[in-house]
Amino acid sequence: MKDRNNRLIVFDTMRTFFNRHHFIRITLLIIFFFCGSLLTACEQRQQTTAAEPQPKKPVYEGTIIALGDSLTAGLGVATEDAFPALLENKLQKNGHNWRVINAGISGETSSGALSRINWIAAQRPDIVILETGANDGFRGIPPYLVKDNIRKSIRLLKEKNIFVVLAGMQIVRNLGAEYTKDFAALYPAIAKEENVTFIPFFLKDVAGNASLNQADTIHPTPEGYKIVAETVYPYVLKAIESRNSR
Repeated sequence: MKDRNNRLIVFDTMRTFFNRHHFIRITLLIIFFFCGSLLTACEQRQQTTAAEPQPKKPVYEGTIIALGDSLTAGLGVATEDAFPALLENKLQKNGHNWRVINAGISGETSSGALSRINWIAAQRPDIVILETGANDGFRGIPPYLVKDNIRKSIRLLKEKNIFVVLAGMQIVRNLGAEYTKDFAALYPAIAKEENVTFIPFFLKDVAGNASLNQADTIHPTPEGYKIVAETVYPYVLKAIESRNSR
């Protein structure tokens, strides 16, 4: 009887052992199955991601940087309503796949523009539209200093084989007739000396028109900027042609 009980105890122990190991085997099989499914899903995801077409970076024929003050930056209007964005849209609409980068800084003087020239040149643009000096005029900075800053800026750009489009500027007669005359004359003089493309007056048909300017009477409205872009456009085309024929 004792032997029989011993055999039963051994049998129960073995059965418990095998039952436990069977449970472990089942558990391991479930884990392996789950891991295998997870790995397969990851591989499929990677294959799908690799197969998805990546967006192509736009390829442009050239780059234009609009360097200037708040008139370039588009103070008071949305970025897409400032003249650099409008100019880019017009160029591309007419088959000229060029990009135009807005590098305007509100309040900047010709000295500030000059201090940024090396950085601008390092971006390797093909053309720079240089619009500066209006804030100098408001502050009464002597025209000969403005002229010197602009001349230096142009020469630094030309040294890097960058074409320059100089935007002419005029000021209101709040500093006297002589100052106003000397200020207006410095732009065509520089353009002639440095042989660069010249826009006689950046704000042609916009300056002084209340309906095309914001409440400050200085900065164009979106409608005003459309006219500015139209004014700038043919001179930029001329610069593009010069660059392409080089």
